[in-house]
Amino acid sequence: MATATTVKDVSPHEFVKAYSAHLKRSGKMELPEWADIVKTARFKELAPYDPDWYYVRAASMARKIYLRGGLGVGSFRRIYGGSQRNGSRPPHFCKSSGSVARNILQQLQQMNIIDVDPKGGRRITSTGQRDLDQVAGRIVVAP
Repeated sequence: MATATTVKDVSPHEFVKAYSAHLKRSGKMELPEWADIVKTARFKELAPYDPDWYYVRAASMARKIYLRGGLGVGSFRRIYGGSQRNGSRPPHFCKSSGSVARNILQQLQQMNIIDVDPKGGRRITSTGQRDLDQVAGRIVVAP
């Protein structure tokens, strides 16, 4: 293998699955006590069924910051937002929870994966980029 594998070279689904497992194994990211009962958005009716949803969301957010820096809490609220169904009235777009996004960004920052961008939002650190690329490299090696 002549060139190093980056996050851009692997399937997003496979990468998020692998990186969320990596975050869970590392033990550096701790689940907040409200993680099992919180809704991820105002328009949701129930909390997520997957017990590891927090790690999956963190992996997805880390990947998005890797690919396109300068994203903050507001951007992630829009990215993970969706359609609010209003019964007989027409559905409308609704943003997701800012508290969940803020909490994950703060934890990723403590783990030194992301840092505050002086131009606004967050950007990936060099150690974070190396960490994400290592996980991407492991996906390519595994059949």
